Formats: sequence, structure tokens, C-alpha cells
Amino acid sequence: MGTTTTTVPSAGPFAGSRSFLFRLREGDEIARLLTFLFAASVVLITVLLVYELWQGSALPRHQFGFSFFRTSAWDPVFDQFGALPFIYGTLVTSAVALLIAVPLGIGAAIFLAELAPLRLSDTLEFFIDLLAAVPSVIYGLLGIFIVVPLMRQVIQPQLKHYLGFLPLFKGPAFGLGFLTAGVVLAIMIIPYIISVSREILLSVPRDQREAALALGATRWESTWKVVVPFARTGISGSIFLALARALGETMAVTMVIGNTPIISASLLSPGDSIASVIASQFKEATGELYTQSLIELGLVLFLLTFILNGLARIMIVVTSKRGTGMVHV
Repeated sequence: MGTTTTTVPSAGPFAGSRSFLFRLREGDEIARLLTFLFAASVVLITVLLVYELWQGSALPRHQFGFSFFRTSAWDPVFDQFGALPFIYGTLVTSAVALLIAVPLGIGAAIFLAELAPLRLSDTLEFFIDLLAAVPSVIYGLLGIFIVVPLMRQVIQPQLKHYLGFLPLFKGPAFGLGFLTAGVVLAIMIIPYIISVSREILLSVPRDQREAALALGATRWESTWKVVVPFARTGISGSIFLALARALGETMAVTMVIGNTPIISASLLSPGDSIASVIASQFKEATGELYTQSLIELGLVLFLLTFILNGLARIMIVVTSKRGTGMVHV
């Protein structure tokens, strides 16, 4: 019985080249290369930014070393520079802002996404987007003319009267200080939390709500126990987006924090932040050491933002994995 042999032509060494040329003609490879370049440009800009800050701060790094991070002295006359008061001020004002903005922002987002009539929700969302677009210097002016007098005449005296036994609320009521800067920052970042969280809540599948309501849950129970946990990761992302804005805010904080490089346990005390000291002193800085110390503060702020956002990402990943309820068999 004869055997029929079928000869399959070898693909040859140029098959891969033909495949590449075909994808190139079809546009897939061009689109892939272009989008890769766009994505790589973000990494390149970040690396260049860090490199410039690193190169521009060589003098204080060699002179002060790690003591730059733990020294409180900031004396341009005697060339003594330490970043600790500004790191402290940045973290304290951002923490105060988050403590105020997170419950207000998430509560408002829940109302707009789940409980408010659609027309009212859309109207309020328009005004919230307008607030997010207001320049920070406008918030600084509002802080000077409204928040600072209110703090000095009403809020801080009341805090001292009822909570003055706590270290957080001791000292004279100047109006300026960590608490005032935190309040202004909270006003600035609330629109970000509301806007992003509302969109995340609206993106939750309708089936989730209907299933909870079908099981006998009330509107609020379905919102709080089903919709909000489902959108937890996105809401966390909105909070850390607001944190990044608070850490890097310059003009509004500069106008209301008091611009005093001290570390105080009292929130009523004036202080300073990294962004505000760079904005207020860089133009008048004389001498290489002074200028490069301010540049190193910029590097510190960049690293601080990078670390906090990295920790936020890790927390979101861990929380998401726990929330999936995966069971390994």
C-alpha cells in the first residue's frame, strides 16, 4: 500500500520578518511603538526630574548628610539648614486636611450618587467641578480674609476653652498656624474626593443594588453595606489623590500657615511646610548652599510623596485581596 507524503514548505528564516512587516503595514506595530513611547515618556520625565533635583542638591547632601532630615535649625546667616520642621509641617497640615475632608467628601459623594435626585446631583456636581478648578491663590485669599479671622476670634478660643488641657490646643490663638492651613487644604481637596468618589459609586453595577433591595435591605443598607464596599478601592484612590494634592500645595498654605520653621505639638502654633518654604524663600536665596538646600527640600517632598503614594497602593492592593473573600481549596 503506497504512502502519500505531503511536503510542508519550511517557514524559513524570514517568516518572523514577514510577520513583523505585515503588522507594520496593518498599523498594529506602529500603534504599539507610539503608545509605548508615550508611556515611557512619563517614566523618563520622572527620572529626569529626580536626577535634576539630585544633582542640584549635591552641596547640602555632602555637607549635612542624613542630619539634614533630623535637624531643626534653619539659619541662612550661619549656613545651618535642616528639613525636619518643614517635613513635620507638611505631614501635620495634610493629616488635618484629610481628617476633615475624608468624612465630608465621602458623605457628600454617597448622597450625590445614591440618595439625591438626579437633577440635584448633576447640578451640585457642576459646582463641585468648578470648586476643583479654582486656583489655589484664591483659596489662600479666602483663607486670609475669612478663615484666619474666624479661627482667631471664634474657633481657636473655643478650642482652647474646652480642649485647652490637650497639648494639641495650647498656646496663643494667632489665627495662623497648622490648624488653619489644614482647614484651607481640606476645603481645597474636598471637591476632588467628592467628584472621583461619586463617579466610582455611579460605576457600581446596578445589579448589586437590586440584589440587596430584593433581599429586603433598605436603600441606606444597600448603599452602606453593598455599594460602598464594592467601590472601596476607587474611593481609597480618591483619598490618596487628594493627599497628593495636599502634600504639594504651595500658595494657599504659604498664606495661612505662619511661615515659622518650628516644631510644635499645638495645632494653633504657626509653622511651615516644604512647598511653602520653597515658594517664599527661593527667590531671595543667596549663596550656593542656601539655594541647593531649598532644592534638596524639593527632593525630600518628591520622595515623601512617592513613599506615601507607594504605601497607599500597597494598602489598596491588600484591602482588595481581603475583600475578594477568596477561599483556597
